[in-house]
Amino acid sequence: MQTTAGRLARLGFADGAQAERLLDDLGPEAVGDLDLLAALVGAADPDLALISLNRLAERDPSVLGALRADPGLRSRLLGVFGLSAALGDHVVRHPEHWKLLSGDEAVQRTPRHAMRSELLAAVGADPDDPEPCAAHGGAEATSGTSATSATSALRVAYRGRLLHLAARDITGAASLSEITSELSDLASGALEAGLAIARAEVPESADVRLAVIGMGKCGARELNYISDVDVVFVAEPRDGVDETKALQTATRLAQGMMRACSTSTPEGSLWEVDAALRPEGKAGPLVRTLTSHLTYYRRWAKTWEFQALLKARPVAGDLELGGEYVAAVNELVWQSAARENFVEDVQAMRRRVEAHVRAGEADRQIKLGPGGLRDIEFAVQLLQLVHGRTDGLLRRRATLPALAALSRGGYVGRDDAKALAEAYTFLRQIEHLLQLHRLRRTHVVPENVTDLRRIGRGLGMVVDPVGEFTTRWKRHAREARRLHEKLFYRPLLQAVARLPGEEVRLSAAAASSRLSALGYADPDGALRHIAALTSGVSRRAAIQRTLLPVMLGWFADAPDPDAGLLGFRQISDKLGTTPWYLRLLRDETAVAERLARLLGTSRYATGLLLHSPDAVAMLGSDGELTPRPKQAIAGEAAASVRRHSQDAESAVVSVRALRRRELLRTAVAGLVGRIDIEEVGQALSELNDVTIQAALDSAVHKVTLERRGEFPTRFAVIAMGRLGGYECSYGSDADVMFVHSPLEGADDKAAADAAHAVANELRRLLARPAPDPPLLIDPDLRPEGRQGPLVRTLSSYAAYYRRWSSPWESQALLRARFSAGDPHLGEAFMELVEPLRYPPDGIGEAAMREIRRLKARMEAERLPRGADPLLHTKLGRGGLSDVEWLAQLIQLRHACEIPELRTTRTLEALRAAVGAGLLASTDEEVLAEAWRFASQIRDAIMLVRGRAGDSIPVDVRERMLISRALGYPPDGSEDFVEDYLRTTRRARVVTERVFYGGA
Repeated sequence: MQTTAGRLARLGFADGAQAERLLDDLGPEAVGDLDLLAALVGAADPDLALISLNRLAERDPSVLGALRADPGLRSRLLGVFGLSAALGDHVVRHPEHWKLLSGDEAVQRTPRHAMRSELLAAVGADPDDPEPCAAHGGAEATSGTSATSATSALRVAYRGRLLHLAARDITGAASLSEITSELSDLASGALEAGLAIARAEVPESADVRLAVIGMGKCGARELNYISDVDVVFVAEPRDGVDETKALQTATRLAQGMMRACSTSTPEGSLWEVDAALRPEGKAGPLVRTLTSHLTYYRRWAKTWEFQALLKARPVAGDLELGGEYVAAVNELVWQSAARENFVEDVQAMRRRVEAHVRAGEADRQIKLGPGGLRDIEFAVQLLQLVHGRTDGLLRRRATLPALAALSRGGYVGRDDAKALAEAYTFLRQIEHLLQLHRLRRTHVVPENVTDLRRIGRGLGMVVDPVGEFTTRWKRHAREARRLHEKLFYRPLLQAVARLPGEEVRLSAAAASSRLSALGYADPDGALRHIAALTSGVSRRAAIQRTLLPVMLGWFADAPDPDAGLLGFRQISDKLGTTPWYLRLLRDETAVAERLARLLGTSRYATGLLLHSPDAVAMLGSDGELTPRPKQAIAGEAAASVRRHSQDAESAVVSVRALRRRELLRTAVAGLVGRIDIEEVGQALSELNDVTIQAALDSAVHKVTLERRGEFPTRFAVIAMGRLGGYECSYGSDADVMFVHSPLEGADDKAAADAAHAVANELRRLLARPAPDPPLLIDPDLRPEGRQGPLVRTLSSYAAYYRRWSSPWESQALLRARFSAGDPHLGEAFMELVEPLRYPPDGIGEAAMREIRRLKARMEAERLPRGADPLLHTKLGRGGLSDVEWLAQLIQLRHACEIPELRTTRTLEALRAAVGAGLLASTDEEVLAEAWRFASQIRDAIMLVRGRAGDSIPVDVRERMLISRALGYPPDGSEDFVEDYLRTTRRARVVTERVFYGGA
């Protein structure tokens, strides 16, 4: 036979034994009251409802009789008790307040003026004339005791009104919009009462007019149960009052009002009053005059500040002054989309939202997480700002009315607006249930099953409250995120593609405005590209119509949206009939997003893709974006040369196509952060080695065929400069020297002629016009430079270095290494130059002075005319040259005795110098940071512009593009330049001390 506790557990109580005991404590009439039991079982949390009821009955037993007599009271009171432990505590503390939920008034909305009057009366102010009246005792009542009494009374009255409102909410007697607007009106009344308390403490309060402007949800009349109440204060002196004195008085009033609402008392606190949205934020004055506000907004405000002002509304104090403020700022709000920095500010707003999500909470954050409330609000507000300039019907403060207006105006489809409104409503309902439980500000869905069950039941889900709630919540969040991404872009397709049956009908001008606002510099050109991609009834056009709403957003987030869209159209035109291409982009989101970022960032990478569009496939795998081992690339290149053994040009064309693909792989890996700048340099240098080897093999084969005999000499390519140091950038030439050694018995002249022919053919093959980036061979570091022979024998090099070698040649040979050709000859060359670059006794004072003199001369003479020495990454102060020459001077002096210094790599040499005690670790960190930063900038210039450059551009837009490629935010180009100047300034200090000043 089942026990009473067991039956109660089956009915929905988590703790049947406790429920049995608590019901017994209520008395025999309660135990047999099936209506009471049904109301408890119907509560979101029956146990919580029963506990609060028992505590209340101990304070006021008459409540039990009232519950039996009034079904409405029973439903409302137990509904509140089952959801809100905090309101249960309040009613137990103030048992007379349960009566607010009985009678006809319990289901009726409290008028705004009635709430205001009730809260003002609670603090002792005259509801009809609060300004001159002091709180609790008249103008002379300014003691701390009176203020404390008033603030406590305000909280009690506020919570009583909140109880009445929550009961109507929980029982379905009021809609979401009614609840949020009533909560906002309640907050306005509390602010007015708080201001009355403040006036009681400030005798000069009559000298100033003070208006409280509600912002955010309070201003839009869509407040939730517990939220910071955002405000801005505006003040004007009364006639004959000094402005400075009036502002001081207004500031005291504002501070007093904020304390009255925010200070914790035995009755708790209401909420934080947050004035951080004022001009200059927390760093600015708390109160300003109207003129001061407008001056700031006209001269210094950012777009996000106008987005905030979109919801501004007078809520307390001098409402006439508040109305003047709102009317004045509205003119500025609706012109903000035309501002020059609108796009950057919009992107900054997005980042600000994402940055506030705590680690590990994103999936449970209903406000800031993906598909959360802020996604919806941001989308609606941005569309309002873009189109509200010309369409006054969009100028609504609250989200749902604004969304409805966007739908009626044809800016958002009806179905999309409906889905977004449903998602927003559901998320707001979750938000309210989360906050009602403890009356705490939270937007994180709990993981605890008990809490999830209470929320699900609070939403009317009975059979499987946890499962049903989770499913619906996730579905709405996904839909909100999807619509957030598409809202801006789907109507653009419909505006240009003339799709049948579509309901959104943006005009060409409206579509152009939307694209401009989102960062497209040539919106009309973008619309033409969209039309070309999406028009028609082909399967290709249909897939593009699915892809583009999302991809247009990714392009807008990239540094150069126009270039991204143009590149996408060009690649799509080349691959449009290829079955895998659009299917890959449609089914693999990561590939499409990566492609959009690449096309919108790098003209260089776009050019590579246009000539090898099938390489899009590699974007789908992180493994594909790791530079391949040199041996694997070399094997593939050698196979290409063998396949085209009778045609050197075709062989090298094939090898250059291979190089193009690997350049793209490296560029993408670098841009997405898969590899760092040292790894980029090594990958590019090894790729150049492979390319030179393949071209050399083809050249040797061709010259041998032409001479119809055995090739008479061994031939090697010695890498120099950045190639030798494994530090190539995308725009680097290949600095090399050529060495040959005649075979035994071969005629010296024939061998020399063959070697020269191969060297020239190698250069010709790699420099031939082609769709691929060229690899220019630069042999100018050879002995005697351009005046000397292109190729020398090993013995000729030995004779030259023995007789004529100068310090700069020893320095240049520090980077020398074998690159291609005969490895034994390369090894012999390296043995030959070993004592030159690592002098047995180091270098003497005369040589050091010569190197320093050459460096100073280079800085003075080689810097291009008009170049800013502070911004030239190679020859400028603290740039690559400073770091490399310093490392090389240390090598020339000490590598003879410290083997670890015998490296061609700059950063490796610096690290070895630290290990040997020749350089302070702090100096190495400064130098390495400058070298990496300058190298990253040189690569970024090439990637962004598609052509090499050594100076940070003067053009503001180019700077922005380069800074974005380096990972800076859209508005971070100034930070980028400042970071570079600071980094190189520190490196220059080290250079002057160690290179020029070192003994």
